[in-house]
Amino acid sequence: MSMFKPSILTIALATAGISSFASHAQEEQSTAKNDVEVIEVKGFRGSVVESINTKRFSSEVVESISAEDIGKLPDSSIAESIARLPGLTAQRLDGRASRVSVRGFSENESATTFNGREQVSIGDNRGVEFDLYPSEIMSGVTVYKTPNASLDAEGIAGVIDMQTVKPLSKGERVIMFNGQLEQTGFDKLNPDGDDQGFRGTVSYIDQFADDTIGVAFAYNTMSSPNQEKRWNSWGYPDYSISENKVRDDTTVGPYNPILGGAKPFVRSSTLERDSAMLVIEAAPTDRLNMTFDALYVDFTDEKILRGIEVPFAWGQGTIDPSSAVVDAESGFITSAVTQGQRVVVRNDYEERNAELTQFGFNTKYDISDDWSVEFDASRSEVERQIWSIESYSGTGRGDNNGVADNIGYAFDGGNTGAQFSHGLDYSDYGLIQLGGPLTWATSKALNLKYGLTDEDNKDISDYKDHAQDGFINAPEINDELSTLKLAASKVLDNEYISKINFGMSYRDREKSKKSEGYFMTLSGFSVDNPGMVSVPEQYRLGSASLDFIGMGDMIAYDTNALVNDGYYDLLQESLNEPKHLTRSWTVQEKVTAFFVQADINAELGSIPVTGNVGVRYVKTEQSSQGYEASSVNGLVQAIPTDVSHDYSHILPSLNLSFAIDEDQTIRFGAAKTISRARLDEMHASLETSFSSAQPDDSGNYWTVSGGNPKLEPKEATGFDLSYENYFDAEGYFSAAFFYKDITQWIFDDNYTVDLSGKPNPASGEVPPVDQQTGTRSSKVNGGGGDLWGYELALTLPFNIFHSSLDGFGIIASHTGVEQDIQDHKGNEYELPGLSDQIDSLTVYFERSGFQARTSMRKRSDFKGDIYGAGFETTQVDIKGETIWDAQVGYDFGEGGVESLDGLSVTFQVQNITEEPFVSLQGDSDLQVRDYQDYGRTFLLGFSYKL
Repeated sequence: MSMFKPSILTIALATAGISSFASHAQEEQSTAKNDVEVIEVKGFRGSVVESINTKRFSSEVVESISAEDIGKLPDSSIAESIARLPGLTAQRLDGRASRVSVRGFSENESATTFNGREQVSIGDNRGVEFDLYPSEIMSGVTVYKTPNASLDAEGIAGVIDMQTVKPLSKGERVIMFNGQLEQTGFDKLNPDGDDQGFRGTVSYIDQFADDTIGVAFAYNTMSSPNQEKRWNSWGYPDYSISENKVRDDTTVGPYNPILGGAKPFVRSSTLERDSAMLVIEAAPTDRLNMTFDALYVDFTDEKILRGIEVPFAWGQGTIDPSSAVVDAESGFITSAVTQGQRVVVRNDYEERNAELTQFGFNTKYDISDDWSVEFDASRSEVERQIWSIESYSGTGRGDNNGVADNIGYAFDGGNTGAQFSHGLDYSDYGLIQLGGPLTWATSKALNLKYGLTDEDNKDISDYKDHAQDGFINAPEINDELSTLKLAASKVLDNEYISKINFGMSYRDREKSKKSEGYFMTLSGFSVDNPGMVSVPEQYRLGSASLDFIGMGDMIAYDTNALVNDGYYDLLQESLNEPKHLTRSWTVQEKVTAFFVQADINAELGSIPVTGNVGVRYVKTEQSSQGYEASSVNGLVQAIPTDVSHDYSHILPSLNLSFAIDEDQTIRFGAAKTISRARLDEMHASLETSFSSAQPDDSGNYWTVSGGNPKLEPKEATGFDLSYENYFDAEGYFSAAFFYKDITQWIFDDNYTVDLSGKPNPASGEVPPVDQQTGTRSSKVNGGGGDLWGYELALTLPFNIFHSSLDGFGIIASHTGVEQDIQDHKGNEYELPGLSDQIDSLTVYFERSGFQARTSMRKRSDFKGDIYGAGFETTQVDIKGETIWDAQVGYDFGEGGVESLDGLSVTFQVQNITEEPFVSLQGDSDLQVRDYQDYGRTFLLGFSYKL
């Protein structure tokens, strides 16, 4: 068969800065003349070239970021680097890019792998939070936008694969030290917070025994501060100015949306992470290669939050009708004053701990020149605990005790929330004392413990249901995953097919969540002693400023120390609240897959055609254990549940590359793909209740809510068509169109279920026949529709215009996405994570050791997941954002300073324009749920390579 031979330029491209594609480069070089001059580009430009070549020589549609050396990815965060790739973007979580969306789909619709193996996650679901993984120990990331049959992970959006270095491919000893100092743009927002941090990495790569054994080791430690000024609202109820009350069934006349209440605060966080990575590679013969890799991450995220919860329409104060100002366009009450209002001063502390361990072993053996086999096994586990304390204080215990305040609010017309006016000094330790100033919840167990019952002879009416002086959320997650893979390949002497790959894989995953909460009550509280307690001197920390929302200073004290030292008694909320059992569950998945794939190497006329065609059969057995919980006379009754389900899919895939010439390629991809249901949606825990008083709107007397362990995956058939032009060693242009035919999704639903013979939990008796149906609330499969879009990407080195511009260049991309999705009832539905426009831009200069670049990533509005009350996943409307970063650096060796060869320094500014994170709650942009201002971050770093 006649095939074109690679030119000298192609060979140079394939070898320029390549480590992960070294074997491919060697194959190309074998056909070249011995005097080929290899283009060697280092630094950021070297990373760009390697990323381009990964895309160019892949059989699939991929995007890639690569490191010139281990520990030298272009950004301090993997998520930030990934988010600049065409079609990708990130959602910030507490100021850090963490969750990555691919082509309009949320993080739950893409799979994440580490050296090709699926990953566990520290969240409640499947989506990986990338700030768990240090960029300093990674050699690169590849994003597969089209799958192949041998890819051992499933995701409608794609697969994100993080890679460690292969020490034998490096070919030299490398000892490197990296360090960074970090400074937040805000001064300390809390007196006990951090505004300075550091990170450091030491890495070692070497080869032994005549380059048959290679070792790579990296250790990274980090203490990274993050600060935030946050406006947060409770919500926006309808309010009647004329009747001076929130709308109810008796309200008459006009009503307007009004601020129900607010919880603004300042947050100081410190993310501490210690990571160690080890890779041992052995190639005792030319036919055998064995690799062992291990990763350990110890992750602690400590948050200190201080703020004031201010009730308005939902408070006990009276709103002055004359103070209400109504926006003419939206009808929203933009400002008002509430008189006689009492607030809750909050000093909160949260600690999130996670520990990840992962081990993997891979061996490849070439039985002959034609046959090879591969075996891969891995085990990964993550444990996560959260300890989140809310501490309450105020002017007096109970809704009607203590000094009240007249508080006003005014929205400024933007998305920044409201400014407040007040009359009290909330930094006065004599005025603001420990204790519950407002009624949050009625707990039968709490009232029984402290004698707060209607049968009491004491006059405690002012304090009844006020034994809650704080609360602790303490959920735990454990996620375990074991994988096995056995594959083989056969090289063919065929005009169309160059190789056949086939094999099987097995994944066994178990994820469990335990939910718990604790009521906090001041030690010594009783019906005889229901008062407040002054903050002891040794726990006072001065004050925290809330000037950014007009509330002045507030008292600051060490909440965690007060709890640890026994100043509060704790009582489990799960004693009388079934929600903790319904949020506790175990989900198990056993996935067995078989695949066969043919690698294509043919000609269409005179056009070389490469790629692959294959099919993957996936069998899934899932089960879940949990609880069916009910509340009976204020106490919890629970029955264990155990539900199993299985299903299978046949997933064909096709990838074709048409080499128009050595620079231009047209790609086509088609595949059926699946995304498995979120784990917090497919559990077997549920809550049931029965009311014989009257049926609900559906005519049912039972109410059942919870997970659905019989959920099956979302399904889609995708098509990709792209044009790629590699016009220079450092430059390319691509245009792509993609389409997803979604045939099944997952939606909320309420439906009737038959509960014949089920006894009433309160009486133990089976209800009458006409009261044996229930309304079930859960997720269900169904619906579908279309998603389509386009991507434009350009990497342009300016030296193609003139040699004097060598070192200048831009990297830019634009993605547009549209959807037409309907739920199972035919209603329009907006996909979570979908921004209809995504843009990225990097302008760089690198020459003679000097490096400078500025980067921008931009996305339009979207729906995103955040942590809500009790750390439940909550979806909100998030405003689009544009984030700018910049970095300058100098490599002394490249600059000709021989005495400092190997040393480079960098200075980076993140979030230059102080772009906030904004989410909405209502029909108007004025109805802000969250306005989070993180400020800027400054990093000064160095790297030294021996």
